[in-house]
Parts: sequence; structure tokens; C-alpha cells
Amino acid sequence: MNTVENEFLLTAVGLAGPAPQGGATSWAAGVLRQGIMAGRLPPGTRLSEARVSEVLGISRNTLREVFTVLGNENLLQRIPNRGVSVARPGADDVREIYRVRLALETSALRWTAPGPQPGLHAAVTAGRAAHGRGDVGGMADANQRFHRTVVELAGSVRQNELMSRILAEMRLVFFSMRQDPSFHAPYIERNARILELFEQGSQEEASVQMHRYLEDSRQQLLTVLEGPGAP
Repeated sequence: MNTVENEFLLTAVGLAGPAPQGGATSWAAGVLRQGIMAGRLPPGTRLSEARVSEVLGISRNTLREVFTVLGNENLLQRIPNRGVSVARPGADDVREIYRVRLALETSALRWTAPGPQPGLHAAVTAGRAAHGRGDVGGMADANQRFHRTVVELAGSVRQNELMSRILAEMRLVFFSMRQDPSFHAPYIERNARILELFEQGSQEEASVQMHRYLEDSRQQLLTVLEGPGAP
């Protein structure tokens, strides 16, 4: 682990406080998950069992449980003879992620009664502001907030939990485009249009537009992952 990852872990532990008794696995998984979602533990980062357990103040056995939890969420991968590292999602992962997103997001728009959506408006406003100042990370954050809020329309705890895991994986997918404003910018106004349709009571059309939106995003990512110079 390099200095940046060490600093992140030390800061995160300082903010979160000591691991609670009886809940160390969940707590530590949350610390690492947040690091991945924030881009502080990028794809390919090797996680030293000795160092991470020391910084987090947990046993190696507990850390192995944490690695299993995050591995099941597709955020970490264990490579024989090389240890554990942050996952690098590939084209097949993107296809699977988008199959889930298409089901979650289009159904939430189609079957939820329309009405004022301050959370979605806030995400659109944040995206426009980030675009105006050339903040790629801010655009990505606002876009993820928009999609998370869309799924929350369904009012399902299980769907929200699944979307949280999906968005964490998406952070890893987007990492290679973290400095490219042209990827995120066009979707800001598409978010606004979907919101407008939904609030007008055109749930079916909002769902159709989201389907097209996600298909376009998926294809754009696959072009990067499978094209010349692919990471």
C-alpha cells in the first residue's frame, strides 16, 4: 500500500472511531467500501493483510472475513500467490451491472406515482454546478446520487442495498474516465429530462428514456473497455 492509501485508512478510522465490539467485520468493511467508492482505493490496489489489519486495529481473521464480504460484493479479488486487491471490472462485469440497473431503474420510474422530487432536483442542480466549474468528480457524484434516488422511489430496502453495491462497482468502472468530462456531461441534461417527464406524470416515457440512457452509457463504457488502448 502506498502513502495515499495509508493516509486514507488512517483518516477514515479517525472519523469512524474504533471498531465496535461485536461489529468489527461490518465496520471495517464499511471503511474499505467507502475508500473504494470515494476513489481513494483505486482498481488494482493491493491490500496488505498485515498493514490493513494493523491500521484498522482488527485481527487478521476478522480482516479475512472483511475481504470475503467485499469479494462477494465484487469489490475485491483474490489472486493466487498475489493476495487481495481492489477489483478491476471488465466488459462482462459491465454487461451484468447494466442488466441489474436496467431492471431496477426503469421499473422504479414506471411503477412509482409521480410527484415532486426534491432529491432528484438536488442531484440535477449539483450536476450542472459541477459541469460549470469543470469538476469531473462532482459530475460523477451527482450522477450517482440521481440514480440512487431513482431506485429509492420504489421504497424497497433490498433494492436500495443492491443499488448501493452496484454503484460501488460503478465507481471502479468509471475510474479510468475520472478525468474525462465528456463522459459524464451529456447525461446531466438527460437526467433533467427524465425528471421532468416523471413529474409530469409520464412515467412510462421516463422509463423508456432511462432504458435508452442506460443502454447508451453501457455501450460507451464497453467501447472504452474493449477498444484500442483498453485498460
